[in-house]
Amino acid sequence: MATVTFKNATLIYPGAENPAVNALNLEIKDGEFLVLVGPSGCGKSTSLRMLAGLEDVTSGNIYIGERDVTNVSPKDRDIAMVFQNYALYPHMTVADNMGFALKIAGVDKETIRKRVEEAAAVLDLTEYLDRKPRALSGGQRQRVAMGRAIVRKPQVFLMDEPLSNLDAKLRVQTRTQIAALQRNLGVTTVYVTHDQTEALTMGDRIAVLKDGILQQVASPDEMFSRPANAFVAGFIGSPAMNLGTWRIDGMQAAFGEARINLPAPVRSALTGENATEVIVGIRPEAFNLVSAETENAIPLHVTFVEHLGSDSYVYGTIVGAENETHLFGSGDKSKTMTVRVSPEVHPAPGETAYICPDAAYIHYFSAQSGERIGD
Repeated sequence: MATVTFKNATLIYPGAENPAVNALNLEIKDGEFLVLVGPSGCGKSTSLRMLAGLEDVTSGNIYIGERDVTNVSPKDRDIAMVFQNYALYPHMTVADNMGFALKIAGVDKETIRKRVEEAAAVLDLTEYLDRKPRALSGGQRQRVAMGRAIVRKPQVFLMDEPLSNLDAKLRVQTRTQIAALQRNLGVTTVYVTHDQTEALTMGDRIAVLKDGILQQVASPDEMFSRPANAFVAGFIGSPAMNLGTWRIDGMQAAFGEARINLPAPVRSALTGENATEVIVGIRPEAFNLVSAETENAIPLHVTFVEHLGSDSYVYGTIVGAENETHLFGSGDKSKTMTVRVSPEVHPAPGETAYICPDAAYIHYFSAQSGERIGD
């Protein structure tokens, strides 16, 4: 086991104007499960491939433990990778697939069999060791790929979207198994995904990337409750945070017929050029249904209601939103808000519902920089 450290690690592909990964500084603790997350093209898989030695670093350094591995070949970095594609040999049994890397390394047959059986017991694959991959389900094949990495006993596990080929139910089941397995083994793990739900449920910490630049590194709880900027706020959370630019009207933020009282720290941060607009973020679960007479109740024109059994999601637009130059909604460039309510009490499509956010759970960001303000 070992720490992993990126020091100003940069990669610029030939012919590209902008770096795929730009001056990445990140330290991953010994035994930590760190998730790299972000939209497609943000540099997360490239960062993983740089760590694996599959991409040459343009500038900066990468360390595994105290060892600078920036120019070390992949086979000498003592890492094991698990990919989206299982990459199993179809003509080999499960046992042979799991032990193949050790066989190539010249490990004796008795040691190979012992390590394979140990890994199979951990992964609940013992009864499948003599089967071929075609006789396994997708989840079982992914566990075989995990087993192939485990038997090598590397210092670092690298996982590049290993659950993407699984169906939704199996993905949920397998992600809990991977998280539990990593904690039992205690091996430093870097896990890449575009799925922020996976990031929130699996990682000890999350690192969010955008356009090759690290936006925030924090625990799942901190990332959810205190996003560093508007991008992280909109990316982390499902359904996405309701986010958009509101006008400053005296001591309030205004959008359509909605009004929110601005806390004193936020007002203090809104000076000079920053005094006209503010980005407001409110998660769907932060709202309560209220009466029309409630102070600062927000009128919401309901367009759709989604029933999910334990919850209902109300979708709609703030009354008067059509008069605004900006959008406010859940998701990128969306004008539709999402509000989570009790399944027993919910408005109907076409009605005007009145909602009020809990002031403690409203997030504010600079309209100029997108950075968090008011703390």
